[in-house]
Amino acid sequence: MPAGACPEHTAGCVRSPWPPNHGFASLRAAFAILNQAKSVLMAHRVVRTVPALRRTVMQWRMAGERIALVPTMGALHAGHLALVRAARRRARRIVVSIFVNPPQFAPHEDFGSYPRRLAADLAALADFPVDLVWAPSAEVMYPAGFASRIVPEGPATAGLEDRFRPHFFAGVATVVGKLLIQCTPDFAMFGEKDYQQLKVVTRLARDLDLPVTIIPVATVREHDGLALSSRNSYLTPIERAAAPTLHRVLVRCAGEIARGQLLARVLDEGGAEIERAGFALDYLEARHADTLKAIAARKDGPIRLLVAARIGKTRLIDNIAVSSGKVGKGPQRRGS
Repeated sequence: MPAGACPEHTAGCVRSPWPPNHGFASLRAAFAILNQAKSVLMAHRVVRTVPALRRTVMQWRMAGERIALVPTMGALHAGHLALVRAARRRARRIVVSIFVNPPQFAPHEDFGSYPRRLAADLAALADFPVDLVWAPSAEVMYPAGFASRIVPEGPATAGLEDRFRPHFFAGVATVVGKLLIQCTPDFAMFGEKDYQQLKVVTRLARDLDLPVTIIPVATVREHDGLALSSRNSYLTPIERAAAPTLHRVLVRCAGEIARGQLLARVLDEGGAEIERAGFALDYLEARHADTLKAIAARKDGPIRLLVAARIGKTRLIDNIAVSSGKVGKGPQRRGS
């Protein structure tokens, strides 16, 4: 929580930023504290309890206002902000959730080291029309005695991420189900970078008759094609230089498949190129874009190419569409 904020809000409930002892070592320190107080005052409202969240959402509902949810785990980047912009195009009120969800991490994964920087996230949102930041603790989301979870099937068992992270989609489905119930949005924005997750969440909302429309938002990329991800910060300079290989291979493979080349051969050559770049390849697959079922030929499409690979300690995923003569709609570039 930013310094000086009360437990429920970061705006309208700010205590004095001045310490009891007004003797500063330098004028620079005084300005730093003033700037910090200013950022707190300008920050979005942060809510940390379910009753407080529901009170606000109920007010919006009574006013007939549409609500969009942008679920995140924080460490916000331009990809998340693209979700916020897409939300504003559809709804009067925007909720951004920030919660690093323990159940979707296996014991050997990076839950402990995953970036957590709420103050920086609030600063990143400062220029965006976000009405509320829902930032619960793990104790709020999973209180003592919590004993329920959602175990999805269908696209969650497609043999992609679930093959390497068998715990993952039960954790995702449970937390997304809770977020949709808590925030009762009309729309929820999910990036296409996590494509299997997008399909799992879309199926979840449909199967459980949740009154929400899941909106896919195109992947945002660096200028060299690397898909934006909070985990990109783990990459060393050498690994970062190699990382765009994934997107480059996807684009080449998609073009060759669209031109009618044999799908299996294209994928074999693409996988070999990824491994030559220093990656340990988990998968490079062509799947039906809607069902995620395996396909054998171009005629079985529409096709989505999906890749996951490790370089150093970092695991990266990416995907693109394959269409007749061209690749998808074209990626969003950072800053575009």
